[in-house]
Amino acid sequence: MRRADPQPSRRAFLGTAGTAGAVMAVGGVAGCDAHSTQASAAQSPHDAAAAAAGTATTTVAAANTPVPPTGRYQAGITTPQPAQPNLLALVADLDDKAAPGPLLAELGQTVLALTAGTEPRMLGLAPGDLTITIGVGPRLVQKAPGAQAAGAALPGTTDLPQFSREQIAPQARGGDLLIQLCASDALVLPVAAAALLDQAGTRLAERWRQSARRGPNTPVGPGRTAPRNLLGFLDGIVGPATTAEQQGDLWLAGPAPVAGGTIAVVRRMELDLRSFAALSVPQQEAVFGRRRDSGVPLSGGSIATNPDLGAKTPDGRYLIPADAHARRAHANVVGVGLMQRRSYSIDDPRPGLLFISFQNDLHTFTATLTHMDDSDALLAFTTTTASATFLILPGFDQQHPLGSTLFG
Repeated sequence: MRRADPQPSRRAFLGTAGTAGAVMAVGGVAGCDAHSTQASAAQSPHDAAAAAAGTATTTVAAANTPVPPTGRYQAGITTPQPAQPNLLALVADLDDKAAPGPLLAELGQTVLALTAGTEPRMLGLAPGDLTITIGVGPRLVQKAPGAQAAGAALPGTTDLPQFSREQIAPQARGGDLLIQLCASDALVLPVAAAALLDQAGTRLAERWRQSARRGPNTPVGPGRTAPRNLLGFLDGIVGPATTAEQQGDLWLAGPAPVAGGTIAVVRRMELDLRSFAALSVPQQEAVFGRRRDSGVPLSGGSIATNPDLGAKTPDGRYLIPADAHARRAHANVVGVGLMQRRSYSIDDPRPGLLFISFQNDLHTFTATLTHMDDSDALLAFTTTTASATFLILPGFDQQHPLGSTLFG
């Protein structure tokens, strides 16, 4: 039975933003508060210029700040914050005769060299804040020695089911290897990807790749920002922010071969911008269940206010419509945990979204999208053209090669 809690908990509110399914990243859950907006409007031209210069300096500094690639977790999931503005996702298959373990160890060493700026194949480009995140698909996980020792229930062995509103060519469904590259400098991404593919040689065959970008970040709270998506709404970033939330919903605690990893879902989708733009602003807001300019729930309050799913108009209509995205993807209703999302906008081959979510249980994603599939007004404007899930490998360093816990 579905439950619409008129007083959602804080966890439920986080779930509203963080546990969206295939297109939750297009649901706005972020915005500037009125005080900040008024303060900006009151600035003198000199103050505004100084603020702009300070922002530019901060942005350049962040772009030039290396992100450590080693540790318990791979970079490019929760670090850096905010996420870099440019992304390249590459999905490939492993040759049946190639051993995953040695290849992953080599790729890990190449990642260390690329991010340190010591790799000749970077052609002299500075890596800056480059992060490279690598995951393996269900076919490889099922065959891994670590999976066989842990049993069939090992996270990462299950593939995604098919959903509605999909037009996915066989080449764009599934895959053995995910390489996610993110950086402030878009130039370094294809160069770094070429170095990794060169290292793999004939052992890897590329399936598809997608370049994407994020718009300017809007502050939404301490340490939190959000970009605006192609539908004009602020793109929510609320997810497992605290250590406890990340341990509960993001990182895999075990079994030992996957501890420190997570499960990624990658979905590329086209957005029907023309049809959505033809709606009036109130109609667009009814689709999302939030205000377009601020991300405030239609039930009122501020951007940080819990959406009140029980709030009604005097004549008995829900302020947040029954088919609104904010209601259909609500964590209390779906009954799942939080997702960490790194979604990016795309315009090639068509305008849309590259949805990437990280969670320690694939059911978090599949249950949410199944519930949205039933009747979510936002899905009428989406068509998914690529889809896959991957086990993001635990972190690594010089003494512990990438993939060594799972592939020996």
